[in-house]
Amino acid sequence: MQGLDSLDWIVIAAYFLVLLGVAWWVILQKQKDTEDYFLAGRNVGWFVVGASIFASNIGSEHVVGLAGNGAGDKMPLLIYELHAWVVLMLGWVFLPFYARSGVFTMPEFLEKRFDARSRWILSIVSLVAYILTKVSVTIYAGGVVVSALLGIPFWIGAVATVVLTGIYTVLGGMRAVVYTETIQAIVLVLGAGVLTFMGLDAIGGWGELKETVGKDYFNMWRPNSDPDYPWLPLFITSTVVGIWYWCTDQVIVQRVLTAKNIKEGRRGSIFGALLKLMPVFLFLIPGVIALGLKMQGRLDWDSPDQAFPVLMSNLLPSGLRGLVAAGLLAALMSSLASVFNSCSTLFTLDIYKKLKPEKPEEELVKTGRIATFIVVFLGLLWIPIITRLSDGLYEYLQNVQAYISPPIAAVFLLGIFYKRINSKGALATLIGGFIIGFSKLTLEILKNNFTEGSLIHSLANINWLVFGAYFFAICIAIAVVVSLMSPAPAPAKLAGMTFGTITEEQKAENKSSYGWLDILVSIVVVIIVVYIMISFSTLSL
Repeated sequence: MQGLDSLDWIVIAAYFLVLLGVAWWVILQKQKDTEDYFLAGRNVGWFVVGASIFASNIGSEHVVGLAGNGAGDKMPLLIYELHAWVVLMLGWVFLPFYARSGVFTMPEFLEKRFDARSRWILSIVSLVAYILTKVSVTIYAGGVVVSALLGIPFWIGAVATVVLTGIYTVLGGMRAVVYTETIQAIVLVLGAGVLTFMGLDAIGGWGELKETVGKDYFNMWRPNSDPDYPWLPLFITSTVVGIWYWCTDQVIVQRVLTAKNIKEGRRGSIFGALLKLMPVFLFLIPGVIALGLKMQGRLDWDSPDQAFPVLMSNLLPSGLRGLVAAGLLAALMSSLASVFNSCSTLFTLDIYKKLKPEKPEEELVKTGRIATFIVVFLGLLWIPIITRLSDGLYEYLQNVQAYISPPIAAVFLLGIFYKRINSKGALATLIGGFIIGFSKLTLEILKNNFTEGSLIHSLANINWLVFGAYFFAICIAIAVVVSLMSPAPAPAKLAGMTFGTITEEQKAENKSSYGWLDILVSIVVVIIVVYIMISFSTLSL
């Protein structure tokens, strides 16, 4: 790999100066209450909301892992990057109910829809899940990127970036996060877009790339008999994970809750859906290009996860290398900033405030900052542990999320669409689901310790996509059966919280919050998703 030269460093320095300038301007603003600190005063426009959604999602695990998928024959996982249609569900379906309820967090929504027990369970599990997946994976991927780009030891790069991100997140709160994320999204798109364009030019165009790696390489749909990526379980499980992540996860939903109103929040989600179409071309295709250049003997790397940084350092000229390096650092920082702020929000408002309801707003903001420091510290503790993860970082992340998401997705979907679901059904689903999910994850980790062919080994060896699909069906069954065996929820508890309980006035208000352009752009997004799914199949290749 080629190292960064003086011009690259100037570009990187200029980027960070702009970033820190924006963060400092935000820090100088008044932030004395929780709504301002955690939700940016609920006064953010659609462009910033959409850019923040995109930047929150795209982290170093995408840069490292998604390009690694492209370089490592894991094209079926592309489906996780075609969830733009699920992002539309956030704005069109879920947001109106969240906004009407006036909640700060997703556990708070469950408390209003069901009871306090559901809120407690989701708060604690979400915090643990964030630290074990999002924080740890992002730090690990960030360490790989930073050490490769700057030529420094892995742990120094990881620690330095985490600490810097933690500082501006703690001081600036949500407003600093969303505005700096807007800048980071622009830099990331420009940098990766330039690399994709120059990569295709270097290999001789799209036709030459297909000729080099083979047309069948781009097929994302494999038969149901495939041991790794059967298409139907892949579609079902990825959709469940997508609904959990885009429509119920605190990190993403918190972005639309910062909007001025439902109209701005919905348009922000539509804009975010448009941006979500780009990772296929920004990260996955460069990974395939890196593979093609390697097959031509013009590039070399040891692990697929090294494909993107090696391609960047060898292909781009001075200055552009610095721009893309800044984009990679932006991806790392925006993901960490999102998780840090959302973790502090969950802890402060769903745990601390419930234990100490008499605390003033200034005290809650201070507690949120302390909570962020704790998350940063726990993330640093995971650095020596996450180096033991498998080479397929992106697949690891989706694997773990397949064991976490089904009970949460089931409870939120039924909570909005089916008013007969009650607190007992939700509680049974959350508790039972988490026990089942973490049990399967534990068995999978310990799989090599079991006798091959035994029942416990067979359970541990169930394909994670197949398990995820059946797991979601089990969670739906638990919620429905337990709810029907116990009294229906009180009408007052359901007012405005489900599709069957909103008033005509609320329907009219929701209808006035969108226009024909919003509908048209949403339809275009869905058409593009379907087109990509067809394009990446043997039918079109």
